[in-house]
Amino acid sequence: MIEKDNRGASGEDGQEDPVHVRTLADLARLAGVSAGTVSRALAGKELVNTETRERIQAMAREHGFRPNQMASKLRTRRTGVIGVVIPLGHEKRQQISDPFFLTLLGHLADAMTESGYDLMLSRTIPDGTSDWLERITGSGMVDGVLVIGQSDQWEVIEQVSRSYRPMVVWGHHRAGQHHVTVGTDNELGGRLAAERLIASGAKKLAFMGVTQGIEIEMRHRGARAAAEAAGVPLVHIPARLAGEEMDPLIQAALSEPLYEIDGIVAASDLIAMSALRCLHGLNRAVPREIQIVGFDDLPLAAHTSPPLSTIRQEIALGAKLMVDKLTALIGGGSAQSEITTPVLIERATTRTL
Repeated sequence: MIEKDNRGASGEDGQEDPVHVRTLADLARLAGVSAGTVSRALAGKELVNTETRERIQAMAREHGFRPNQMASKLRTRRTGVIGVVIPLGHEKRQQISDPFFLTLLGHLADAMTESGYDLMLSRTIPDGTSDWLERITGSGMVDGVLVIGQSDQWEVIEQVSRSYRPMVVWGHHRAGQHHVTVGTDNELGGRLAAERLIASGAKKLAFMGVTQGIEIEMRHRGARAAAEAAGVPLVHIPARLAGEEMDPLIQAALSEPLYEIDGIVAASDLIAMSALRCLHGLNRAVPREIQIVGFDDLPLAAHTSPPLSTIRQEIALGAKLMVDKLTALIGGGSAQSEITTPVLIERATTRTL
C-alpha cells in the first residue's frame, strides 16, 4: 500500500492525495521493485538496467526523496569525511591563515568535494609524542587523513603510518620511507634559486628560513650546494615563517655591514615578501642592489612590488594527487609517493640574464 494522509484515498476536493515517499520501501512500492533495487539505482550501480535506474532516479527527484545518508554510512562503515591536519612542531606561531596553507587547503577542498568527501580540519602543536596524530587516526570520525607538512614530526608520521594505512602527507620524501608523500624536490628548488642568483652576478648569498622542518632543511641544503660549487659564500638567517620577530630579524640582517648580502634565497614566498618590505624600508633597490628568489609561487607573488621571482611548487596538482592517492588507499588499493619538479618563475626581483 502507498501511504497517504489520514483523509483516505481522496481529499475533500475529490482529488487523490499526494504520495508521501519517506523511505526506500515507499519508493520501492511506488516503482514496483524491491528496496534493494532502489538502493542500487540511487547509488548509480550498473547492476540495475539503465531504463529502470533512470526511472527510479526520476521518481526520487519528483518526490524530493533523499536517502538516509547516516544509515548508508553506518552500513558501509564510512564517515564520508577526510581529516586534514597541520602539525606545527617547529613553527608554533603559524596560523591556518598562512597564505601557503590557505592555497593548498582551497585546492584540497575542491578535490575532496569532487570525490564526494567532506573535510575536517585540525591545526595541532605536537607535544613530543605521537598522540597528536593518533587522536585523529584513531577517532573513528574520518575515513582517511591528509597531513600538510611534516614540520619536525617525520618520525611520528612514519611510525603512525605503519599501523594506519589511509594517510597521505604533503612533504619531503626520504628513500625507503613507509608513509606516502606528495611534494616537491625541495633540494633541487633551493639549488635552482641559488644558481639563478649567482648567474646574474650575486657575490654573497643569504638563505632565510628555519631549518628544523625537513622541507626547509632540504631547500637550504640545495642552496648551500650551489653556493659551494660556485665558490660563493652563503650565510644562514633563521627567519621564521610567522611571528612578530620575523621582520626585525630580517631587517637587522640586511642592515649588518658584515653580511653585505646581494642575493637572498628565501625558504618561502612569505619570507621573501618580508625581506622585500624591509629592503624598501632601508631604501635598497631591488633587484639592482640585492636580488630575491622566493619559494612556493603563491598567487600573491605576482602582485608584490616588484613582482617576486620564485620557485614554483605545483600546489594545485599536488592537492589533486593527495586526494587521489588517499581515496585509493581508503578503497583498499595502493599508492606510491610522488615528487614533483620545481620550476623557476622569473619576475622582477632578479636581474635579467
